[in-house]
Amino acid sequence: MPESTWSGATARTSADDHVAYGGFHAAIAQRRLLLPALHAVQDSVGWVSHGALNYISERIPVAPAEAYGVATFYDLIATEPLPRRVARVCDDIACVAAGRTKLITDLEAEIGPENTPNGEGMWVRSPCLGHCEKGSAAFIQRAGEQAITIAPVTANQIAAILDGEPTTMATPPVVASSFAGLARARAMGAEAVREEVVKSRIRGRGGAAFPAGIKWNGVADASGDTKYVVCNADESEPGTFKDRWLIEQDPFALIEGIAIAAYAVGATKAYIYIRGEYREAEILLTSALEVAGDAPGIEIEIRRGAGAYICGEETALFNSIEGFRGQPRQKPPFPTTSGLFGAPTLINNVETLVAIPGIVSDGGDAFARLGTEESTGLKLFCVSGAVTDPGVYQVEFGATTRELIDLAGGAQGEVRAVLSGGAAGSFLTEDQIDVPLTFEDGRDADISLGSGAIIVFNTEADMTAITYRIAEFFAHESCGLCVPCRVGTSLQLDIVGRICEGADTDADLYDLDNIGWVMRDASICGLGHTAANAVESALRIGLIGGKT
Repeated sequence: MPESTWSGATARTSADDHVAYGGFHAAIAQRRLLLPALHAVQDSVGWVSHGALNYISERIPVAPAEAYGVATFYDLIATEPLPRRVARVCDDIACVAAGRTKLITDLEAEIGPENTPNGEGMWVRSPCLGHCEKGSAAFIQRAGEQAITIAPVTANQIAAILDGEPTTMATPPVVASSFAGLARARAMGAEAVREEVVKSRIRGRGGAAFPAGIKWNGVADASGDTKYVVCNADESEPGTFKDRWLIEQDPFALIEGIAIAAYAVGATKAYIYIRGEYREAEILLTSALEVAGDAPGIEIEIRRGAGAYICGEETALFNSIEGFRGQPRQKPPFPTTSGLFGAPTLINNVETLVAIPGIVSDGGDAFARLGTEESTGLKLFCVSGAVTDPGVYQVEFGATTRELIDLAGGAQGEVRAVLSGGAAGSFLTEDQIDVPLTFEDGRDADISLGSGAIIVFNTEADMTAITYRIAEFFAHESCGLCVPCRVGTSLQLDIVGRICEGADTDADLYDLDNIGWVMRDASICGLGHTAANAVESALRIGLIGGKT
């Protein structure tokens, strides 16, 4: 499909508009504009041609080969011609666990096989879209129109949209916030705010569980005139959707948390890096920032991701914002001293930052009285799969997985397996289901809390196919930077495939164990460290076969 006159003109206009917004004439070499420019062309034309890449490279001085390398890194940026409308349909483990595979069958009957253009549209399978509580979901990219997520969705709806039916995204009105916590923070002073965060003993809610107070003091104490706060809203862990839910419920709570954090550590600018498929949440945040005006006291820029699970890793996220491939960096140096653009950077996820206004208003001691000694406060858990009422549930640290399943209305059917921590987590034994969900109890019982995903599978689920899907997910999402992860995830997928087919050899389990050990020991980032967890636990508790 050659680039037509209209598409070339549209691509140039879109790129020009975005580069100008970023201040091209004032700072010609700002590579940070590369991903937004790619998004602008993708949104307007439906794909990024070589001509568009060359033009962007001229406007943002970067070698065309490097621009191409960045563009091809992301799943949501296409460098080959695509139909004007593409439906990315979730077929990941939470949807399969809930028995929603009929959508794929219906699409094949209604539209035809995936990746097959049908008029101006086609559908493809997608990893988890982060709408697990709503049912089947589709993220639809539309050239010249706003991308949209529909959940729950039917094959008939997707077919109609791909045929050109206009569809708008309904977003609730944004109501102004009082920012009472921010006002109190300013009255207290930056040092006192940090003291309350330390007293609260809050630990990061994104999966790493690092004490937030240590991060905050580290950035505050770091030297440098420029400091950043970054909100990590790129939750892409299968079965996780709490950050999206928080933003959709109250975008001002996140803005206020960011503003307090920036004030407390002396940051001069903030970024919200939001998952590319979360367009409704992005629109709500944009509207909320417009309503808030100057009240936050700091410039907050929203940066949209483009479909890369690895960008949930903090240093990969920094690289993505800076206009490079979203691959992790070696640490040290750590973000508190050398993060975004080499400056001291405080990075927390949505759930952590949303908790900050309450900590400031009520005091750190009040927060610490909830939960346990090492796991203070309340925690959000995403419960999905074969449960009656999938959704986000807030409990004090110390609730058990069984209690969370009960809160979600109980299991549908007889429980076969429970996955804790999403694809990077592990399948639980019967005894582990009753272990308190705290950082300390989880550590002692070898349970991964991760970001708080609980996926329930009943006896109708094909656990060999589920395990293979997890292995396939990591092989696809590995960024390829380090050999242990790049090669290990691929070898793991091959072996799991043979195990699922009953064609594994005597050496396969030995090799699989070694591969997992190497990935955990030698990978650069958390993706490689956790890529073998679910597979190994599935074998350990007998969810899939394998020679012994």
